Parts: sequence; C-alpha cells; structure tokens
Amino acid sequence: MEYRLLGRTGVRVSQLCFGTMSFGGDADEATSASLYSAVRDAGINFFDSANEYNKGRSEEILGRLIKGHRDDLVITTKCFNPTGPDINACGANRRHVVRAVEDSLRRLQTDRIDVLFLHRFDPVTPIDEAMRALEDLVRSGKVIYPAVSNWSAWQTQRAVDLQERHDWSRLQVIQPMYNLVKRQAEVELLPMAEANGIGVIPYSPAGAGLLSGKYFGQASGRLKTNKMYEARYGDPWMVEVAEAYVGFCRQGGLHPVSTAIAWVAAHPAITAPIIGARNVEQLKDSLAAVKVDMTPALRAEIAALSRTPAPATDRSEELKMAKG
Repeated sequence: MEYRLLGRTGVRVSQLCFGTMSFGGDADEATSASLYSAVRDAGINFFDSANEYNKGRSEEILGRLIKGHRDDLVITTKCFNPTGPDINACGANRRHVVRAVEDSLRRLQTDRIDVLFLHRFDPVTPIDEAMRALEDLVRSGKVIYPAVSNWSAWQTQRAVDLQERHDWSRLQVIQPMYNLVKRQAEVELLPMAEANGIGVIPYSPAGAGLLSGKYFGQASGRLKTNKMYEARYGDPWMVEVAEAYVGFCRQGGLHPVSTAIAWVAAHPAITAPIIGARNVEQLKDSLAAVKVDMTPALRAEIAALSRTPAPATDRSEELKMAKG
C-alpha cells in the first residue's frame, strides 16, 4: 500500500480509502469487523463514513472498531441529509451542521472528525453561511479539515474564494462520483481540484457493480431493485460500455473490479478512490487494484470504450481536431 498527501494538509493517507456504507446494513457487526481487519492488514488508514449510513449504525460500528488506535487513522464523515422528522433536521445551515457533528462524535466515540464533508449542496443556505459553519467547527477543534461532496466545480470554487477572503480554513477534500461511465468530473471538477491543491476521494469507482459484469442479464440485483442505482446506471449506453469493458478485461486477463478502481486512481487529480464491500471475499478484488499496472496507454484504451464528456465550453470540435 502506498500513501499519498491529502490535499494541502500534509497528512498522508493510503492510496485506497475504505467506505463503511455497508456497516450495520449489508454487513452485520461481525462482518464489519472482518472487513475492517482485512483493510487494516492491507495497510489502509483512511476510512469514510456518513451520519446517514444505516441511520447512524455505520458510525457506531466504526467507532467501536477504531478504539485503541484512533490516532493511527484518518476518519471522514458527512452531514446534510435528514437525521429525523423535524423540518430543520437537515441541510448545511449552522444549526443542523453543529448538531450533526455532535451526534457523529458521540457515535464515533472520538473527540474530533479529521475530515467533515457537507454531503450535498444546499440551495437554501448561502455558501458563506455553510463555510462559516465549518470554520466554527474547525476553530472549536471538533473538525480538522472541511470538505464537500457532490458539489459542482463553481460551487466549490466559490466556497474556496470565500474562505480565502475571510481567512477561514480552506476546503481540503472533495468527494465526487467518478468511474468509467460517470466522467463528468473530468470536465471541470478535477481540474479545479488540481489547480487548488484539493484532495479528491471519488466514490463508486466500479459503478455500483455495473463494471464488474455480475449483473449482466439479471432481473435482480441492486442495479435493478434499487431505484437510485437504477436511475444512476440504467441508461442503455452505460450497459453497452460496461459489456465492452468487461470483455476487454477478460481478453487481457484483467479483473474488471480491480481494473476499474485502478483506472480511477490513475487520474492525476485523484488521491484515493473509495472502495467498499459487503463481505471479505468481495473485498479482495477491490484491494487488488493496487497491483494493477495502469499505464497511460492502458488507461487511454479503457477510456476509449466510454463516452468522453463534452468540454466545459461545448466546443467539441476542438476535441475532434486534437485527435486528428
């Protein structure tokens, strides 16, 4: 396992981050403990959670597992989504964010959160208000580094500009969706992160299992039964890309999951893709991503199987001219 600098923090994190969304859900406590042990043995020191994962059970299980070696780990969590029926139990406003962090600290059994993500962009809370909420938490010592997830490039840049203007703690990490069939981040988000020295830990590098090939021809599975994943990965062209990709991997003796994660990790803006698993057997293929020799040529071959997103200016003819 290699270790990389996280944004401009000076903190070193493993080249893979382990996401704990399965803890307390698809993975019971015993399975979660086995997964945790396996990734620690592999050298992972970077863990991602969220207060909404399985109604807080993910954080509770992670909190029990990190006892005794909390200082060896970099722990992230998120807040934004509803945590209860109250009309104000959500959002990026200071009232909710402060309360959500207090609850996460209790569940994680720790005195600070290394990286706190605002899980979504809040259209009703001004960006400066949301950033001030993060600044207050940093000054109190409850949060070390502020971060955002699922924000656009302009929203993130606006936040950074406001933080620099007010001399507030700067965003250090973003968490976008990024994989072979979801490449919009390449257009503006990843270049913006590189320009600002912001770390990037993308989620869904294997497309929720689409790029594994295991769901091809199946009437069940989460890509069919989970409405969110069905909407996200249900376009016919995505399935066509996945089929071509899996065929390419089989022909070249590559494992589709390991290679999909390695493809994401090889982008120069990426710090550490987030991997996840429901059991230890499934985890092995994700951990094997660090062994894939993702050369620039191989990455380009794989990228060519998918749609290249249009440039930010929509001058797609320039892409065609550049290719000759």
